[in-house]
Formats: sequence, C-alpha cells, structure tokens
Amino acid sequence: MKLNAFFDNFGLLADAPNGVQRLREMILQLAVQGKLVPQAPGDEPASVLLEKIKAEKERLVNERKIKKNKPLPPIKSDEIPYELPNGWKWERLDNICSYIQRGRGPKYIDESNIPVISQKCIQWDGFKIERARFVDPSSIEKYTEERFLQTGDLLWNSTGTGTIGRVNVYSHEENLYDLVVADSHVTVVRPIKINSQYIYLFLASPVVQFGFEERASGTTNQIELNTTTVKNQIIAVPPVPEQKRIVAKVDELMALCDELEVRKQQVSKNCIQLNDASIHKLLKVSEPKLFNKDWQRICDNFELLYSKPENVAKLRQAILQLAVQGKLVPQDPKDEPASVLLEKIKAEKERLVKEGRIKKSKPLPLIDSVEVPYELPVGWEWCRFPEIGDFGRGKSKHRPRNAPELYIDGTVPLVQTGDVARSNGRINTYTGLYNEKGLAQSKLWNKGTMCITIAANIADSGILGFDACFPDSVVGFVPSDEIGDAKYFEYFMRTAKSRLTDFASSTAQKNINLGILQIVLIPLPPAPEIKRIVAKVEDLMALCDELEASILKSQTDCDKLMEAAVTEILAA
Repeated sequence: MKLNAFFDNFGLLADAPNGVQRLREMILQLAVQGKLVPQAPGDEPASVLLEKIKAEKERLVNERKIKKNKPLPPIKSDEIPYELPNGWKWERLDNICSYIQRGRGPKYIDESNIPVISQKCIQWDGFKIERARFVDPSSIEKYTEERFLQTGDLLWNSTGTGTIGRVNVYSHEENLYDLVVADSHVTVVRPIKINSQYIYLFLASPVVQFGFEERASGTTNQIELNTTTVKNQIIAVPPVPEQKRIVAKVDELMALCDELEVRKQQVSKNCIQLNDASIHKLLKVSEPKLFNKDWQRICDNFELLYSKPENVAKLRQAILQLAVQGKLVPQDPKDEPASVLLEKIKAEKERLVKEGRIKKSKPLPLIDSVEVPYELPVGWEWCRFPEIGDFGRGKSKHRPRNAPELYIDGTVPLVQTGDVARSNGRINTYTGLYNEKGLAQSKLWNKGTMCITIAANIADSGILGFDACFPDSVVGFVPSDEIGDAKYFEYFMRTAKSRLTDFASSTAQKNINLGILQIVLIPLPPAPEIKRIVAKVEDLMALCDELEASILKSQTDCDKLMEAAVTEILAA
C-alpha cells in the first residue's frame, strides 16, 4: 500500500481494532521518517541549521545567558533506528536546546498567582492548567530566571508508570499567569531555532514512546526518565521549511482522525442503543404474535445488531431471560403441567423422609402474588429450590494452605468460590485435591450438581463437571429425578444474579445466606418443556459463539490489513 493508497483507505483502516489510535501512531511515524510530506530540493539542509544552532549556543554561553554543557558522545550506528531522507540529520536533543532540566519541588500553597505544572497537568490532548497547584510567593526568589516557562518549551513527564513519557508544548499566551514553573517530576526542554511542535511530534512518536517504561530506570513503582537520558535522546532533524510542512500535515490528519473517532463512537453507540431497544421490547411483550414479530425484526437485522461483542453478551443474557419467562419455545398443551410435577416431587420427598433417607425440611412460606415478578405461561408454576431437589451448603472448611495434611496424595477435588465464578456455567477447575482425611470432614457432591456462591463472588453459578467437595460459602442444588439435570436452573440463576446481590449485607465481605436462596422464586415449566428450553438455549448459545468468532475474525482481518499497511508504507 503506497502513501496515496494509505490516504485513500484512511476510513477503512480506522475500522480496525484500535484503528484510529493506530492511524495516529502511523501518522507520527511517517512524519518523523520524512515520509509524510515530500522533500523540497531548495530547502536549506538540516546540517546548516545545526551549525546555526551551535553558533547561537556559543553566543549565549559567551553572554553567560546559559551554561556550557559537557560534550555529548557522537551518535553510534546502533542508536539509529532508520535511514533519513536527504537533507535531514540525526542530532542529540541537548545539542539543539538551550536548556534541559527537571523542575524543582516547590513550597506549595493553596492559592497564588504562580502555578506549578505537574504531571497531571500534562496530557496528550494539551495542558490542564486548572489541575495545577501553586507555589508560595515567598519562595520564588529561589527560582533562577531560566526556570520560568517560556512559549515553545516542551514539558516531558519524567516519573511514574502510566504517566512517564507524556509530553506537550507550553504556550504562555494560552495561560492567564505571568509566571509559571514546573515541578521536579517534569523535564523542561527548550529548543533553539527548531519548531517545538515538530520536536513534540518526534517525542510523541512510536520511535520514542514504544517500550518507554521498559527503558526507563528505577523501580517498578517509581521509574525515572533521568536528565542524562533526555539530553542524549537522538532526534531526526529536517530542514526548517519541512518541519513546518510536517506539522501542518500532521495537524490536518489528526483532525481527520478526530472526526473518524467521533463517527466511529456514534455508530457504535447507535448500534448498542438499537440492540438495547430491540431486546427490551422483546422481553416486555407478552402476546405471542407480537413476540414473534419483534424476534423476526432482530433476526432480519442480525448483522447490524451483532457486529459488536458487547451486543452478543447482551443477546446471551436476553436468551436466558426469554427462556425462564417461557418465551423461547412454544408451550405444548399435551405436556403434564408443572403443578403435577411438583406433586410428584413432594410425594417422592415424603417417601424418602419416611424411609429415613433424608431429613424433613422446614415448611416454606406460601407464595404471595405480590412477590411474583411476572406472569407465567399456562402450565408453569412458581416454586423454591428446597421444593424441587436436594439443597444445602457445602461442608469443607480447610484450604490447602491452612491444613496441608488434608491434601497429601489427594484425589478428591475441592471447588472454591473462584472456581464457580470462572466457570461460565460449567465447573472444570478445582483449588485442591482432598485425601481420605480431607474427605472425611467434608461432603462429596455428585457431578451435575449446581453450585451457587454466597460469599465473595455473590450468586455466581455453575454445574460440577466432576464429583467434588466445596465449602459452606457455596450452596449445592441437585434437582429431583423427576426433573433431570440442573441446566435450566443454572440459566435461571444467571438471570437472577443481579437481584440476589441486592440482598447482600453491606459488610466488607458481602454475602447472602442460605435462607435468602431458599425463598427465591423459580419459574418451573413442565418437565418436557424444560428439556426443550435447554436444547434451544444450547443451540442459540452456539450461534452466539459463532457470532463472537465471526466478530473476532473480522477484527483480526482488519488488524492484519492495518499491519500490512504499516509494514509496507514504513518500509517504502
């Protein structure tokens, strides 16, 4: 892709993941390599400019306006990142500046007429003078004249992960204060006879910024861009007229990037809003004909609505919500109603109590119509977990680090709340392996048990993929044999999670108790419909997987196009 083709495909490249940001980086890289604007043979070469700068520095030293600097080492070939166009020259930053120095730590005061530029004032989109603190006027006599900022000074953040490397050009005319200084975390760079905006572009370009924090000295918590490093930084110096052309072209292209970014954000916002409105309407409608019409509208606009991962995540949640509202599959009048299913489960539990195989449960409160969150389809019933299966807390009490003797040569998995939280519906990981001693102080739950967390990660759920133990911060649920597996109820828990967390206490470690889960209302369909719902959800979740894979592929293809464009243009 040649440079003209790059400009022609600007909008297409912007659609890549982080496309606009990549375009900005590419513009800066092209600029400082001399590939953004054509060279003009009539321009006075940079070598002549550097001689003029040298002469000017000598004059300022002779007039004692600046100090004479120690000679810097010549630039070695292994320091040069790329070949420059004719008329350009590599030079060290200190050799083209009259002043490079870190600011000083001031004596602060709440308010004065002398602001102090700190790192938080220096952002990529300009200076935030309103974030500045102020220096005590009584200490201003300690500042020598060169420490007061001048128009054209570059201010370079010099400490701290996440802030180091940010740079911008100071303009005295844009501020309301006569005197402004920098603090000790900012390096002041004052160029001579070189366009400050051009130097800003170079310092902001990937050739300087890439891997900046890794190259900085100091500890992880307080990395430093020391003054010696700043002074030795090499700069690609173009002829003066070309500096101006580069700055003007970059300004033009960055303005275009701004427009593309706004447009891209608006398109994304519109897509998300349209999807939200469509799903909201779908969840609210109760009449089957209207539901089918709204669902068909979503299907007809699938490519538009589900071109973004966040929309697919919302679709997954809507599918689960439709499933537990009885809207995902049609009801079959021939199905034995859930009321009969509940009677069968009740009779089975009474038989097991009489045989001494299970304990008699405490009676649950009657379901009040006021509690019911929505109207169920014909044949469905509201119920509670203890009514329809084995429901209780885990018993494991000792983590591996607290009781290692329970885990030596262990074979029985111990599942913790984190395993449930990470499960995405199917628990396939465990925290440790109990031996016989560990198992003796716990309870083994069978594969297929639904787990619900009631501490730390509240109301996360997943189904055991193996026999396992778990602690009392996890509740287990095994549906009656009359129902079958727990998948439908795990889908329900995902839709109910946000409501359950409202019951959590306001302690440092939030939790919900077993009593709260015991009275949660569950929409129970007829047994055959449960199977149809689970099958439909699995089909639709597979479709969501395909959508996400397609989105990822599209993003990857755009990213490859961007990479190819970058490689071809920068290598040209």
